[in-house]
Amino acid sequence: MGINIRNGVRVILQPFRILLECGWRWGMLMEGTGTLLDVRIVVDGDACPVKSEIAEIASRFHIEVIMVSSYDHLIQGSKGVSIVKVDRSDQSADLYIANHIRRGDIVTTNDYGLAALALAKGCEVMSFRGAMYRNDSIDFMLDRRHTSAKERKKGRYGKGPKPFTLEDREVFQHKLTKLLLRLQENE
Repeated sequence: MGINIRNGVRVILQPFRILLECGWRWGMLMEGTGTLLDVRIVVDGDACPVKSEIAEIASRFHIEVIMVSSYDHLIQGSKGVSIVKVDRSDQSADLYIANHIRRGDIVTTNDYGLAALALAKGCEVMSFRGAMYRNDSIDFMLDRRHTSAKERKKGRYGKGPKPFTLEDREVFQHKLTKLLLRLQENE
């Protein structure tokens, strides 16, 4: 295990198993109040198309960002972003995230299974397109995923997700900002 610091970014290297939990916290300084909202944004970084947008918005709110990905994915860090590298085995990033999130964190993922685990731990969960996962709809989404997997085994394939657009990027930025403002107001 090693910790590299490049351009002020802490990169945590974990070759075979998770050895280090990111223990440092920033929190969110609420404008005009001087109080600290203890929240982190935890990103399923392997396939995330909005990494730079998350880092930019989080820096405006002074929030810690933890991007988790396997060694197979290159993630460019920035100030205020911790990069956690995990095994390249299936679901390693999801398992790390599930084991290290806490109530009140914001988790960004497109994985329904991880979303269900994060919701059960009391996290706010958002897709990369800005859709919020909710307890009342996650069971349906998991069932739909299971049904689609059974269909694929039979050789029936759907169209797949539509291409990620600039509009999707803007919607995500708007929804994440709106969520953070709502969390500030509720604190």
